[in-house]
Amino acid sequence: MTRAHHDPRLPRLLHPAAWWAWAIGLAMAASRTTNPLLLALVVAVVGYVVAARRELGAASPFGAFLRLGLFVIAMRVLFQALLGGGVPGRTVLLTLPEVPLPPGSGGLRLGGSVTLEGVLAAAYDGARLAAVLACIGAANALASPRRLLRYVPATLYEVGTALVVALTYAPQLVEDARRVRAARRLRGHAGRGPRELARLAAPVLDSALERALDLAASMESRGYGRSVHRDARSRRQATTLTLVGLGGVVAGVYGLLDGGSAPLLGLPLLLVGSAAASASLAVGARREPRSRYRPDPWAAPEWVVLASGAVAGGLVLVAAQRGVQDIVVQTSPAVWPTVPWLPVVGLLLGLVPAWLSPLPPLRAVERVGDSRVIHTKGIRSAS
Repeated sequence: MTRAHHDPRLPRLLHPAAWWAWAIGLAMAASRTTNPLLLALVVAVVGYVVAARRELGAASPFGAFLRLGLFVIAMRVLFQALLGGGVPGRTVLLTLPEVPLPPGSGGLRLGGSVTLEGVLAAAYDGARLAAVLACIGAANALASPRRLLRYVPATLYEVGTALVVALTYAPQLVEDARRVRAARRLRGHAGRGPRELARLAAPVLDSALERALDLAASMESRGYGRSVHRDARSRRQATTLTLVGLGGVVAGVYGLLDGGSAPLLGLPLLLVGSAAASASLAVGARREPRSRYRPDPWAAPEWVVLASGAVAGGLVLVAAQRGVQDIVVQTSPAVWPTVPWLPVVGLLLGLVPAWLSPLPPLRAVERVGDSRVIHTKGIRSAS
């Protein structure tokens, strides 16, 4: 039974940590470039994997994250047009009425000339954030954060609970809004606009509050938030290692996301912080044992998914460190972006989970059912 359970050919849900690691790798790749062609490729890659490996019947917030990304791009361009941002430009698209600002406003303005170079810079920055949001939406669609909570170490019960509630609130809110709108349409109240949105607000917020209370009650009944007795020595060790580890992880992630930071501020500091954080979790885990019911296996497909995301992010990171042309697109003067081959190869490797990860159970059942129907039709037509 153990070998069959780990057989990569059998349908099963992939370990949630593998999907989130894959999405983080692609998000890191998106954060290091402003090339719209590469960012569109990132969104296409995660969208294809979601379409191929999302479990049927599960709520998919991926579309909501895509719409949120489009909203971010629009707002970034709007703020650039209204307030400026210090981006020099010569190609004036239009001129808005300008309100004089006092000296020392830091290059900000209110109105004035809207240049092509400023609009492109704002659109590229917004597209980068939109691609990162798409990666987060893909992780939410492929692996529920609630499943990921099962593998949070016992020392991080409270932090893990808060993160899960925060990550699931927006997808559940979107799902509730869709359900309430469908119910209103069945009653003949179809409509759009601010008035319809105001009518949806009360039932959607009420449903979200009810879900939050149910989740809190179920987690309390399972022992979340319990007090754990530890001696002073282990508590001091865990606290010191946690502070050092979190500081190193935050500084390392900032160094990876910021292309202008010192080399030692990126990956080396992230590795040191991760090691210290892992040591703090190990110290706490010895004092707080925890059991899991039917844990998800970590087998070859998980390693493949993890490696594809890591390689995708790593190749884009290497290209950015080497200064490959058009990783950061020039906007002043504006030029047409080209496609560098090294980041493209890395991002295309992010498609590997769409073929080498196991099918989710319900999707596998549907595929088997479709093949049986086709086989039966073929037998009938032959006869």
